[in-house]
Amino acid sequence: MIQETKRFLCAMSAKYVVVSPVRDEAEFLQRTIDSVVAQTVRPAQWIIVDDGSTDQTRVIAERAAAEHPWIKVIHRADRGDRLVGPGVIDAFYDGYSQLNGLEYHYLCKLDGDITFGKTYFEYLIGLFDRHPDLGSASGKVYLPVGGKLIEERMIDEHVAGQVKFYRRECFEQIGGLVRGVMWDVIDEHRARMAGWRTGSFRDDELAIVHHRLMGSSHRSIVHGRLRWGRGQYFMGSHPLYVLASGINRVFDRPLAIGGASIMLGYCLAWLKRSPRYEDPEFRKDLRRWQLGRLHLACSRERKELS
Repeated sequence: MIQETKRFLCAMSAKYVVVSPVRDEAEFLQRTIDSVVAQTVRPAQWIIVDDGSTDQTRVIAERAAAEHPWIKVIHRADRGDRLVGPGVIDAFYDGYSQLNGLEYHYLCKLDGDITFGKTYFEYLIGLFDRHPDLGSASGKVYLPVGGKLIEERMIDEHVAGQVKFYRRECFEQIGGLVRGVMWDVIDEHRARMAGWRTGSFRDDELAIVHHRLMGSSHRSIVHGRLRWGRGQYFMGSHPLYVLASGINRVFDRPLAIGGASIMLGYCLAWLKRSPRYEDPEFRKDLRRWQLGRLHLACSRERKELS
């Protein structure tokens, strides 16, 4: 009880803000809003960016803003299609620009198709307080499948892109988010290069339910996996790491096809000589880290966070 009280008081003294780029999320957005409204420690400001929705997303967001003064909604014109990667980050920055002059310690990029427990942000802020070198973190993501919650596989150093929570100093030091695919991997590796730690935590208090399969795309799972492979090429991943990732995903849905699509997306991007993230030092460090993960090179020591 004493520990819980200390955690609550710590979270209450630390202000956080949330920016949510959303598009056509009418099916899920109200549940996300309910999760944030129910938090034991609410955000100082929540900016919901309606990115040209054609369903009832706008109505749902505006209704929430009318009920809660700390929620603000801004609208973007419909560009005709969901543009994953650069489009999402452009929308995020439209919301981020509204934070000028606001005092806060933490920043969260939050999707509109997830739910989580009422102590999520209180517990997460407690982790940041205990670990001053923690730059970005999240809980683990679970998918509702057949009436059960199945954990979406991710390495412990990866932070769930659906609920990216940053220490403000870290976010500003890494230069924010890249307007491109794999923005949610580039940011955390830049953080590691700057000496910060990143991670996702397997804890009931931090469980995130994602109501859409990560990387599945609004078109199909295969389309999403192809995009994943193209994203690996964009940020400069080592071919051996992409091969290992594809093999590792062979038993994911759809069986075999998903993993093969990741490798195919990478190869197609290589054949087309698609644009890459323009930072040679980043690519060099990323590849060294990836080979370390495969035990093919020396890697930074990984310390457990709790």
